[in-house]
Amino acid sequence: MNSTVLRNNILITLLAFFLFVPFLGAVHLFDWDEINFAECAREMLVTHDYFSVKINFQPFWEKPPVFIWMQAASMAVFGINEFAARLPNAICGIVTLLVLFNIGRKLGDERFGLIWVLAYAGSLLPHFYFKSGIIDPWFNLFIFCGICYFILFTNNKTNRSLLFSALFIGLGVLTKGPVAVLVFGLCVGVYWAIRRFQPIMNSRQVMLFIITVASVGGLWFLMLIVTGNTSIIKEFFLYQIRLLNTEDAGHGGPFYYHWLVLLIGCFPVSVFALRSFKKSIYDTPFQKHFKVWMLILFFVVLILFSIVKTKIVHYSSLCYFPLSFMGAYVIYKLMNAEMKWKKSTSVLLMSITTIIGTLILALPFIDKCKQDIISAKLINDLFAVENLKATVHWTGWEGLIGALLIVGVGAMLLLIYRNKTTAGLTGIFIISLIVVNMSALIVAPKIEQYSQGAAIEFYQYLQNKDCYVETYGYKSYAYLFYSHKKQPVNKNSLNMDWLLRGKIDKPTYFVCKNIDSDEMEKRYSELKEIYRKNGFVFLVRFPKK
Repeated sequence: MNSTVLRNNILITLLAFFLFVPFLGAVHLFDWDEINFAECAREMLVTHDYFSVKINFQPFWEKPPVFIWMQAASMAVFGINEFAARLPNAICGIVTLLVLFNIGRKLGDERFGLIWVLAYAGSLLPHFYFKSGIIDPWFNLFIFCGICYFILFTNNKTNRSLLFSALFIGLGVLTKGPVAVLVFGLCVGVYWAIRRFQPIMNSRQVMLFIITVASVGGLWFLMLIVTGNTSIIKEFFLYQIRLLNTEDAGHGGPFYYHWLVLLIGCFPVSVFALRSFKKSIYDTPFQKHFKVWMLILFFVVLILFSIVKTKIVHYSSLCYFPLSFMGAYVIYKLMNAEMKWKKSTSVLLMSITTIIGTLILALPFIDKCKQDIISAKLINDLFAVENLKATVHWTGWEGLIGALLIVGVGAMLLLIYRNKTTAGLTGIFIISLIVVNMSALIVAPKIEQYSQGAAIEFYQYLQNKDCYVETYGYKSYAYLFYSHKKQPVNKNSLNMDWLLRGKIDKPTYFVCKNIDSDEMEKRYSELKEIYRKNGFVFLVRFPKK
């Protein structure tokens, strides 16, 4: 590694650290996924059981343990808090940008590597995910690395590349499950079909790959067998099948759901990626080869999760890698005058910029006008109406973040039209970087106060009290994490009917939504309402003397 490459790696590391690590704890963890995984990690520390994953101190079969181990290790060092829960993904952000730079410089040159880094970090959701506490950033990175090594294998046929590919796919399995093998297998199948079913691997190489993936990805299942938790394996695979065939917890959506998410959520790189499908006479054979694989990965993931019944934003997040590559590819060509700027690109950039910027601009004004909105009965959901009534302090200046995006992107387009293409393109992503960071720091905490702030405030109040706490009528993990629930001594406390009707031995607190409170109080006469706030109703049942 020469001095310039080393310097760029150090610079990327430092910049990524300052982009992703500060202010990780500025906002509470969001229900469900963020709090779900953080609670699993917290319970590992409480029970000192690091071989099985638990939620509410019961076996949790939905996810393997790698990411939860990362969070548990972080919490052991930094305490049980939001910063510790999100730190593993901030580290993933640093590693990801280093991976992109080094793949990019080998694929083209250092300039392309830097452009790819900027395109990825400067796009909305790809950047924001490194400030989250969900599994997908590490899961996606493992699969992407596995595919990149397999691309090398298809180019050089060395067993070393194949072994590393299998290792990373195995880590993907150990992070989120067999969908890593499914995605990889579909990509290989499509590539094999494109090659008109010419052999890719010999029988020995196939066995090497399978054994390596099984050895790494099967470690968790082996641990479950050794510890006598074989029933979790069955439930785990049943859950994976159910997730593909049904809408999980109401997370449905139309077929085009992920197409729209990627176009808007991966702005601005998504706009440039749209121009990457044409062939270029300037590409080397390996660049063409790599581009084919990125297109395969993109469409396999996009179509697969468009077919899957459950529609959740991060299901298509693996597309961020090929999408950012394709966007960086176009940006590189534009900077090198190998492509011409098109008016359609300007129109789409400004259209999406205006939509996002206007939404941010409108937020403080929506709060000021909320009484008129409620009086006009524009919202039919009674829970959402009460959410909107939350007292949130908006200065009005927050909307300037949206104005910055609109004005800034517009100014960069003017630079491009004045033939200052490199400065204009770079500026678009720097502005996006500023906007996403300011939004995460200033806007997200205010939005959280509407959605879950009242409930989390109540759970935190109960942290040092000898009591039970549960939610009724809706699914949540927040009450576990933010009340610091202790490992239950009385197993009856895991039974909702016992908490509601049985001979309880401690005060028992319940949280429900306002739309369920009347029915709940009629059915369970011993419940006493404490107070209600922002759509949540807080009740208690005391043990009989």
